[in-house]
Amino acid sequence: MSVRTEDARAAPAKAGRVGALGAAAVEGLVAHWRIIRADRLGSIGAVIIVLTAIIALLGPWLMPHDPTQSLRMADGRMAVLQPPSLEFPLGTTNLARDLLSQMISATRTTFMIGLVSGLISIAIGANIGLIAGYYGGRIDNVLMRITDVVYGMPFLPFIIVLISLFGRSIGFVMLAIVLIVWRTSARVIRAQTIALKQRQFVAFARARGASDLRIIYRHIGPNILPLLLLYSSFNIAWAIVTEASASFLGFGDPNAITWGGILQDLWVAGYTRQAWWWFAAPALAIVSLVSAFVFVSRAYEIVANPRLADR
Repeated sequence: MSVRTEDARAAPAKAGRVGALGAAAVEGLVAHWRIIRADRLGSIGAVIIVLTAIIALLGPWLMPHDPTQSLRMADGRMAVLQPPSLEFPLGTTNLARDLLSQMISATRTTFMIGLVSGLISIAIGANIGLIAGYYGGRIDNVLMRITDVVYGMPFLPFIIVLISLFGRSIGFVMLAIVLIVWRTSARVIRAQTIALKQRQFVAFARARGASDLRIIYRHIGPNILPLLLLYSSFNIAWAIVTEASASFLGFGDPNAITWGGILQDLWVAGYTRQAWWWFAAPALAIVSLVSAFVFVSRAYEIVANPRLADR
């Protein structure tokens, strides 16, 4: 009976903690939305990102045709290089494939690659920057020399070597992006950490017996959150551009449809001038999504550096 009584007493406390965490999460989302809404371009960027995410999530149900299927028109002829029309809103390719279906399928793949690669790279860069900046000394020297080595590695030769060794796949493209992109955020977060660890709140936490990890992730970490969100947007945008470049040059996964892969198919087919719609759709998609993440990053840049708001 006593065990049940203790459980009954603990249940409201647990429910209260869960409710508090939920309220804090909602409050955090509202605060981020206010930051983005304060910047007009940031609001536009957020809308584009949300629409892209919805298309990526609902892609299989939104595609009007199989993106790899050769289609016929109503009169029975193959729908080869058809310009945009009511039947094919974005036109077709030289293999009579519906470009709208290919774009929806590519949105899912490209968005996933950019989001996952960008978030993993910012996690790596943030941890390296926090640890190097807080501890300093030999740890800082080792981590920053590793960062310098990564700075000296150009992406395209690196991905060519990686694909030559392991083959063309989405996983290895993402791995190559992650191994390169984290370097800039690591240096910036290290510099910010060096400045923050001199503040009084860190000295107070250390005097109260807080461990190094607690100081790094509970005291310094929240203070670099705007900078972290800023470089998260940059990393995701850079990952999308990098993946599109690699796919356009023929180093992407041949079994996956991406925006860069659609452009590569156009280049190989040799219809760059004739089929303008084949070029316009993926090019506009890349520019729009990358610009959207840059616009959102502008909103967080003002938070990270308030002096920019006066300009």
